[in-house]
Amino acid sequence: MTPRTVTVRVPAKVNAQLAVGPARPDGFHDLANVFLAVALYDTVTVTPAEELRITCTGPDAEQVPLDRTNLAARAAELLAARHGIEPNVHIHIDKDIPVAGGMAGGSADGAGALLACDALWGTGAPQSQLLDICAELGSDVPFSLVGGAALGTGRGEKLTPLEVGGTFHWVFAVADGGLSTPAVYREFDRLTPDAPEPVASPALLDALRTGDPKALAAALTNDLQPAALSLRPSLADTLETGRQAGALATLVSGSGPTTAFLCADPESAQQVAAGLTASGTCRAARVTSSPAPGATVLRA
Repeated sequence: MTPRTVTVRVPAKVNAQLAVGPARPDGFHDLANVFLAVALYDTVTVTPAEELRITCTGPDAEQVPLDRTNLAARAAELLAARHGIEPNVHIHIDKDIPVAGGMAGGSADGAGALLACDALWGTGAPQSQLLDICAELGSDVPFSLVGGAALGTGRGEKLTPLEVGGTFHWVFAVADGGLSTPAVYREFDRLTPDAPEPVASPALLDALRTGDPKALAAALTNDLQPAALSLRPSLADTLETGRQAGALATLVSGSGPTTAFLCADPESAQQVAAGLTASGTCRAARVTSSPAPGATVLRA
């Protein structure tokens, strides 16, 4: 029997390294993108309905599109088209990943809806097909499906799993408002007209493998950070506040404006979060860890 309701949990991500190459003829950029899934999750629930519709609750839910531009809706449509069925489902998203925050919340919802619809409809799609659909949806969506840690190449959609030797502790500072990813890439192109070809850092991959937070802190990089700071200069104050509160390293998360702070241990993470919250330089500070599992069926 096929289930009547399926709920999937799907994680946020942080880019431990985001090396960005020059713009390609198709408008994308080649990347060396070291993804880490972190234990902040959206949950996506699908049930049969008369037509495709989306609802959303949680922080900043009013910013989430409820039409067919939402990646969750597009995921349902693409999977249904592959199997000759109508995408008549109600998709409910319970948001906990910051919206438009550089943590792949929209991509997570696309991957979550895809896995949930696959289970609801009993399509039995192999992971290779799900990953193909994810890549069609967007560059970050394949990683949202698989989670853990991976190197993304191409535009980020070609994944190589990475070994992680321990748990890393993070604080994420949520900013007011979002940053447009295309706008950040345009600013990157303006600031970096001669970007080199992106290459994964051996030191960073080794730090992940050994589980050494200090070594990882020394190797964290984000080529989009100068562009994000150019568009949102106030993020520099947030980064400095976290550094002074004891973070091992500070980083704009992806295209921002969420900022990430790597900490030595859970106690340090709580201290950094308290410092950020008291400073008024961010709207909220979230404590979490990585790696985390990818999209997971919780209930079917």
